[in-house]
Amino acid sequence: MITATERFKERLAALRASLKAVDGLFISSLVNVRYLTGFTGSSAFMLIGRKSAFFITDPRYGKDAIKDAGPCYEPVVIGKAKFPPLVKKLSEKAGIKRLGFETSASYALYERLKAAGLELKPAKGLVERIRMVKGPEEVESMKAAIRRAEEAFIKLKPYIKTGVTETALARRFEEMLRMGGRAQLPFPVIAASGPNAAIPHARPTGRKLAPGDLLILDWGSESGGYFSDMTRTLLIPGGDHTAEKKKIYNIVLDANREAISFAASGKTASQIDNSARYVIKQAGYGAYFAHATGHGIGLEVHEFPGISRGSAVPVRDGMVFTIEPGIYVPGLGGVRIEDMVIMEKGRARPLTRLPKDLRMNTLGGK
Repeated sequence: MITATERFKERLAALRASLKAVDGLFISSLVNVRYLTGFTGSSAFMLIGRKSAFFITDPRYGKDAIKDAGPCYEPVVIGKAKFPPLVKKLSEKAGIKRLGFETSASYALYERLKAAGLELKPAKGLVERIRMVKGPEEVESMKAAIRRAEEAFIKLKPYIKTGVTETALARRFEEMLRMGGRAQLPFPVIAASGPNAAIPHARPTGRKLAPGDLLILDWGSESGGYFSDMTRTLLIPGGDHTAEKKKIYNIVLDANREAISFAASGKTASQIDNSARYVIKQAGYGAYFAHATGHGIGLEVHEFPGISRGSAVPVRDGMVFTIEPGIYVPGLGGVRIEDMVIMEKGRARPLTRLPKDLRMNTLGGK
């Protein structure tokens, strides 16, 4: 296992190797700053040249804010009033003529830097593409986040009953996810039942669970700054149209398993997306699957690569992403089954372990 300092050196070297169209990169994304330095505060920037690298923060944090990554960067503490001229001065010191900036930066920040006389070039996703491949310590953090999320789901199941509202269920779920000081959730819990389950990312409402409902629960947890994301769909016995609800559940389950089985090194994200989409289309429900099959996950809940029709990124070992096909039929309900997988030895291996079979996800089932 490499040290934290060595890990940050490797990441910096990988970033420098990606500086093709620019001489340096100005980093304003705090997530990317954290990835490159370990800094978890609320105010920091970075300026990366081919030989020089600066970590810029304000007096609240000081020069010791990046302890493990310290040997990689020259720390600079500055107030906001002097910020644009400082970036200009550091760029000149580093020999940067064409300075790349992250396209996620605000327009106001862009204007301030441009006013200082910097030649700016948009540089999309340079750090994010390095983040696609996870190291062992990142994977362990995500595994811990998954365990926390799965434990909370198991504790929640006895509270899933007819008469309980979506909002009450989501609130209790979030309380369980926060137990033990785990205050950071990647996103609010989605609890969508009955006709609301036909909306892929519905917000919980005051609707009460009823017999025959399909109930979509989408949730995640966090560990060491890394996130988990998973979805399970439950069936409440009774009600109408049970046969069709079971049918679409099993179609989605087949699509989920097919995409996981299909994913292999060299396959593109769009090919993986199509493998799930094909199963659903062949079953006659292609018009009811409108979102991507998955997404990368790590320090953010949605990262590169998108497992979508428009993504030509080949998957490779170390990538962690979700597989989450779904069918959403207005008036009937919806099904989504989402797992996190890691690419290992050329194949996708599921990290999430909660049961997926319909029998195990029917209330009262064993």
